[in-house]
Amino acid sequence: MGLERTSVGLDVHARSVSATAIDGVTGELIKQRLVPDQEVVLDWVRGLPGPTAVAYEAGPTGFGLARALTAAGIRCEVAAASKIVRPSGDRIKTDARDALLLARLLRLDDIVAVRVPTVAQEAARDLVRAREDVRVDLMRIRHRISKLLLRHGHVYYGGQAWTGKHE
Repeated sequence: MGLERTSVGLDVHARSVSATAIDGVTGELIKQRLVPDQEVVLDWVRGLPGPTAVAYEAGPTGFGLARALTAAGIRCEVAAASKIVRPSGDRIKTDARDALLLARLLRLDDIVAVRVPTVAQEAARDLVRAREDVRVDLMRIRHRISKLLLRHGHVYYGGQAWTGKHE
């Protein structure tokens, strides 16, 4: 368990950040809706009673926020979304509730964290994922064209389709 006074849970999205902080001394809950700008989030976290620790779920927004918080000297845990323990029967899922859950789990030191990749590693991952997306898109388009031609009675009999001969 960390020695931080304040535990912060962030539910980070492309257009907003729901933040909830738990002051370990007073028990006070501090809630705020922020714009998804690293400096705005950093300023809000710096304004909390310190020392502070932050947790947010890994997701499509990447790891830039984690790197910025760590560079500012704030402990940041990026939680593996699939490993977050949710109470049974808790079917209502809102940004504010997710942020509160992350703050509580961080307070209890019950976060399964993922390793934050370097900028170069994250860029390589993005490139590999983009290439795979394009490959899948290409296959879908080829199948769509093949099915269209088949519906109109055009069948290719000259061997394997979609080889260099067709380009």
